[in-house]
Amino acid sequence: MAHRRIGILTGGGDVPGLNSVIKSVVYRGTENDCEVIGIRRGWEGLTHLHFDDPETVERYVWPLNRENTRTIDRFGGTVLHSTRTNPSKMKTLPEYLAGKEFPKNSDTYDISSQVLENIEQLKLDYLIAIGGDDTLSYAAKLDRLGVPVIAIPKTMDNDVRNTEYCIGFSTAITRATAAIGRQRTTVGSHERIGIFRIFGRDAGFTALYTAYVTSIRCCIPEYEVDLDKLIGLLCTEKRDTPSNYVLLVISEGASWVGYQTQEYGEPDAFGHRKKMSVGEALATEIRYRAKEDSIVSDLTYDLRSGEPDFVDKMIATTFGNMALESVLRGESGRMAALNGGCYTMVPIPDPKLGPRTVDIGSMYNTDRYRPSYANKNGMPIFLTRA
Repeated sequence: MAHRRIGILTGGGDVPGLNSVIKSVVYRGTENDCEVIGIRRGWEGLTHLHFDDPETVERYVWPLNRENTRTIDRFGGTVLHSTRTNPSKMKTLPEYLAGKEFPKNSDTYDISSQVLENIEQLKLDYLIAIGGDDTLSYAAKLDRLGVPVIAIPKTMDNDVRNTEYCIGFSTAITRATAAIGRQRTTVGSHERIGIFRIFGRDAGFTALYTAYVTSIRCCIPEYEVDLDKLIGLLCTEKRDTPSNYVLLVISEGASWVGYQTQEYGEPDAFGHRKKMSVGEALATEIRYRAKEDSIVSDLTYDLRSGEPDFVDKMIATTFGNMALESVLRGESGRMAALNGGCYTMVPIPDPKLGPRTVDIGSMYNTDRYRPSYANKNGMPIFLTRA
C-alpha cells in the first residue's frame, strides 16, 4: 500500500469528541502506512506557517503518533487547538507575507495561494478538516482548488448540511438537560420564570432538542413568536403549576415580532458578530408586560466544555475511521455523516446554501411554542433527515 502523509486540523469552536476523531485517524492511519501531521490552530496553521522560521513550524506543525495521542480521547476540547481564521478573508497579512501580492476584496485578502504552497511544502497527500459550517466552507474551497480534502462535521448547533448529526451535539443536550434540572430548584424556590439562553445563531436544534427532553417551551431562530401570546402561555402555565414556576429555553438567534437580534463587537473572520442576550431582552419584556420576574441563565460555553458523552465519543470515533477509509479509497470532497440514522459519506456541503435549519412543519409546534412529539414512527434517531 502506498505511503500517505495526512494533515488534520480542527477549526472554529471546540466541542467534546474532537480528540476521539484525531486519535482514531492516527491509530487507523498507522495501521495503513499513513503518517499523520497535526496542523495546530485551525486554518491559522496553514496561513501563518513560515518554513524559514523554526518557531512557527514548532507552533503550527505537530507530528502525531500512537504515543502522543494514546490518552487524548479521555478529555474534551482539541489537542490541536483552534481559531476562527478564514484564509479567504484575512484582514491583515502574516508578517512574513508583508509586501506580497494577493487578491483583495474590499479590506480583506485571499491568501489561498499561500495555503496551497504550505500544503505542498508539508508534502501532504490529504487534508482532514474537522469543523462546522465556517471551517468546512473553506475546506470546500480547497477541494475546488484541487487539494484532496475529507471533512468531518462538528458543532453543538448541529446545523451542518448533508448530515443529521454533528459531533458535540449530544453532549450539549446532555449538559443543558442537567443544568436545567439543577436550576429548577432555584427557579421554583423563588416562583420565577426561568429563561435559559442557549447557542444557536441560525438554527434552533440545540434549544429544540433540549426542550424536547425537558418538556418545556422553546423559541428558535426559524420562527418569530408572538410575544404577547408567548408571555400569556408562560404566565398561564406558571399559575397552573403547583410549584408556581415555568421554564423556557431560547436560542441566541431567536426573535419575536418587532424585535431584531442585537449584536455587538467586530465581525469575526466569517462575518459573524456576537449576539446580545436575547434572554435578558425577553425578561425585560415579561417584567414590563406581565409584572413577572425572571431568572436568566446562559447555557453556552459550558455545554461544549469537558469530556464527551457516550454518543459523541462513539460517533466521533466512527467518523474518524470513516474519514481515514475515504483517504485510503482515494476519495476527495467527501464528508462523514449520518443519514437516515446510518453512517455514510456525502459531499462536503455547498457553502452558498448556508446552515441546515429546523423543519418547522414537522418539528416545532407553532401554536404552543413547543417541540412536536407526534408522528415520529419511521424517523431516524435524531428525528430529522439531512
